Amino acid sequence: MVEYDKDAIVYPYITSYIRGEIPERCGILKELEEYAQENSVPIVQPETAKLLEVLMCIKRPMRILEVGCAIGYSAILMAQYLEEGGSITTLEWDAATAEIARKNIEKAGLSDTITVICNDAKEVIPNLTGEYDVIFLDGPKAHYIYMLNDCIRLLKKGGILVSDNILYKGMIADDEHVIRRKITIVKRLRRFISAQMQRGELETVILPLGDGVTVAVKK
Repeated sequence: MVEYDKDAIVYPYITSYIRGEIPERCGILKELEEYAQENSVPIVQPETAKLLEVLMCIKRPMRILEVGCAIGYSAILMAQYLEEGGSITTLEWDAATAEIARKNIEKAGLSDTITVICNDAKEVIPNLTGEYDVIFLDGPKAHYIYMLNDCIRLLKKGGILVSDNILYKGMIADDEHVIRRKITIVKRLRRFISAQMQRGELETVILPLGDGVTVAVKK
């Protein structure tokens, strides 16, 4: 068996170069990056954050749905690119983490723009209505497959679905890299990727960036 490689998707020297070219954050986003590093909180990787910024800048969304709020980093990041009067709904299952996110969002002056719902996304998403310009999946990876139909239903025509950690440290692409305790997640992520690629309503690309990202546009 090939040894598990945490840098399986992109060579470390490439990642270092890319990150070295990304301008350093300031303000609340910088504070949250430092907090995440000090407290081992998962937030989007720098190159993935930059991809989100580019996509948001192109789309200029009015409504965003995020699955996996954590401490609010990516929601605050995306909020910079909303159309005037736009809003973000972000879901977080852990109550303590959701409360931290709310405080960070308040500190950023975005309490009227970003709404944090503390609940299991699988329970919330089927009951959501309306259309979203962007949906960002960054919650439990094994649940992505169960949310795909509702994501497509909720996505506006021309809307963008972004899914993070889709290659899962390279395990998705190569059985010899799969860790035994991650088999279920790997199987479900593979199903999710295949389902996206085969859905006629979507045009999807898989990007070997960060921990792997899919970007899909609803036709």
